[in-house]
Amino acid sequence: MNVPVLLPTQARDETFGGVTYHIEGELVPVLHIELSSEKIYFEHNILLWKDLSVEISIMPVPGALKRMLAGMPVFVTQAGGPGRIAFSRDGAGHVLAIHMQRGDAIDVREHQFLAATNGIGYSFARVKGAASMFFGGTGFFIDTFKCQSDAGVLWLQGYGNVFEVDLAAGEQIDVEPGAWLYKSQTVKMETIFQKLSTGIFASGGNLFWNRFTGPGKLGFQSMSVMLATE
Repeated sequence: MNVPVLLPTQARDETFGGVTYHIEGELVPVLHIELSSEKIYFEHNILLWKDLSVEISIMPVPGALKRMLAGMPVFVTQAGGPGRIAFSRDGAGHVLAIHMQRGDAIDVREHQFLAATNGIGYSFARVKGAASMFFGGTGFFIDTFKCQSDAGVLWLQGYGNVFEVDLAAGEQIDVEPGAWLYKSQTVKMETIFQKLSTGIFASGGNLFWNRFTGPGKLGFQSMSVMLATE
């Protein structure tokens, strides 16, 4: 298996999917986007600043009732240009851009989406059972983004730094449950348990992790999301 690699932490004058963007800063990075004809949507609480010419509106999220019952956001905010807009989340981390072509789809851990161009569709699914035990047994959501236009950009923020590994078919890697950030839809995820019992410490507890099986890309963050949100 290839060794996971650190993704770039900065970007300058990157143009893709109808927008130009910049990622700057070290501890709490900022995403700047230059808008023309292409609109974007984003989490409503991450706006840092914008030009007066940028218009803001509300875009409902499919399945709003299910998200409301789970305490999740039920809408995202849309921005249209021309003009510039910038975003920042209240936490140290690593902002990254994922370039997508028509038909590409990616699964993302909840609450780590920043923004996306309008041609990228947004849906979600709730994870129940053993895989959700680290969230009080109530389950958690995985957001799915699928590119419905010729090209689009998805921006995420990870805690700490973000690494990526490209798994071949059948290749596997074990990741701390709070550390995975995104994965190709072709990558399968399962929860693995190992009971610790030896000698007088026969009830020493359990180890658990998420096991991912390729093919596809897997991104993970160096700081567990459970630690970052305490």
